[in-house]
This record gives sequence, C-alpha cells and structure tokens, in this order.
Amino acid sequence: MIELSLQPELLTHPNIPKPLHGMNPRSILGKNWWDNERQIAYKKHGYHCWACGIHKQDAKYHKWLEAHESYVINYVQGIVELKEIVALCYSCHNFIHSGRLWNMYCNNEITKEKIRDIINHGFKVLAQNKLKPFFGTRYISLKLQGLNETKILLILIGEGYDVDEPSVAKWDKWRLVFNGKEYKSKFKNINEWEKHYNKD
Repeated sequence: MIELSLQPELLTHPNIPKPLHGMNPRSILGKNWWDNERQIAYKKHGYHCWACGIHKQDAKYHKWLEAHESYVINYVQGIVELKEIVALCYSCHNFIHSGRLWNMYCNNEITKEKIRDIINHGFKVLAQNKLKPFFGTRYISLKLQGLNETKILLILIGEGYDVDEPSVAKWDKWRLVFNGKEYKSKFKNINEWEKHYNKD
C-alpha cells in the first residue's frame, strides 16, 4: 500500500509571470520527456492528487490527473527554477492556475458555478491545512463576488496581504533556469504577449 505524503502547500503556488508564459521544461525537452516525467509523478502517490489526496477515479471533473511544473520564483531577480513535476486533480491544477481560470471564465469557457466550485475546493484544502492562498488567487475570488477594487484591497489588507506594488524584475530580465541553462521570454514585451494571448 502506498503511503500518501500530501503537499497541500502546492495550492499556494504563485501564478507564472507573464514573461515566461509558454516557456517551460516540457516545451524545451519535448513530448517524450514530458510523458515520462508525468507518468512518474502520477505513480508516485498511487494516482492520488498530491495536494488534496483524491484518487483520480474519484475526482469531480475528470477521471485523470494532470501534471504540473512546480517552481521556485524570485520576483526581484526574475528567476524561475523548476522544483519538481507534481500530479494534481483537475480542480487543484486549475486553482493553482487562477489567472488562466479567470480568463476562461471571462471568455465564457467555464460557468460561474464551476469557477466558484474550483476556488472553493482549493480554499477548503488550504483552510484544512492552515495555509493562505496566493495573493492573486484570493484577489480573483473577491472579483468573482463582484466587489469593487477599493473593497477588494481593504479585504486583502485586513487579511494581511501586502497590496503595495511589489519589486519585480523588468520584462527582459526574466528567465527560466533549467538543467543548468537559462531560457528567456518568447515575447519581447507585454504588447507581444497580449497580441499572442488575445488573438480575438
């Protein structure tokens, strides 16, 4: 029998900085490498989600796990380093990618009921483990309630979040560090990023 060693702290993972969207180890090393690494992650805990512990057959939306690249992110220096490949259920994976989840909702790709369910699932796991959500995920949960910017900021301050503009590396400083090599952004600037991701 496999003993589960859950990592609910995975749900506190920050969003990937825009300069490094689309730049990841699976893109660099290709499908064969990625398929091998994700199968290792799925099997490690007997096909249970590493964050919430649910077995893939009992997961709510899909009866499979999804692989996620867990990173250590240094916002000041603009360095993103791969920590490990983990296996997550659909709900936990989308909770981590709250920025993408919000865009899906805004583009009518998922319902309000579904985004609320995914956010609530993540918050429940975090609360059970006395963990605090990533700032951006909490912000999105408040936007989902229809609150205005002033009210959202007051709530975030009250919950102990630092809402001041953080010190973040400039666009051209960001890089993914992987296998001893550095990989820069695929986009020269935010305008290129917006053109790519807002193709409509």
